[in-house]
Amino acid sequence: MTDVPTFRYHPDPVATGEVITGNAPCRCCGRQRGFIYTGPVYSAEEVVEELCLWCIADGSAATLFEAEFTDVADVPDDVPRAVLTEVLTRTPGFSGWQQEHWMFHCADAAAYLGKVGYEELLAIPEALEMVQRGVSDTYLRALSATGESTGYLFQCRHCGAHLAYCDHV
Repeated sequence: MTDVPTFRYHPDPVATGEVITGNAPCRCCGRQRGFIYTGPVYSAEEVVEELCLWCIADGSAATLFEAEFTDVADVPDDVPRAVLTEVLTRTPGFSGWQQEHWMFHCADAAAYLGKVGYEELLAIPEALEMVQRGVSDTYLRALSATGESTGYLFQCRHCGAHLAYCDHV
């Protein structure tokens, strides 16, 4: 088994839980690679837990299924189209309780680090501040990395700033 492909905008999709180990063949290339993507696939055809990371990384899965792997709403004007294309079609997405969306900073997509709860956010004040805007203190304290109400943590690849948002009730 070879090492998993590297993704600039989702550095460790195994650790974030969007990839599991398994021997199912990839529906795109037909190979058994030992890792199966479990995150969202936005496509006219249903593709669930049937893609390897290699076919996501090289864009062949997006091309074959006319698929995207995340939502990129609210993209700043200074983010190049090539960055959007990479995030949409060559980067594993992540699953959320509500509609997930990618975050951007310094004219680039931020790197998705994973789900976080209130306890984890306490250690990252700048991310905590972003999440607490518009939510009650009770809701904020109930956030859990493993629960239905959760936060999503990103980091700017240029300045290192942490960014986050949470599902709202």
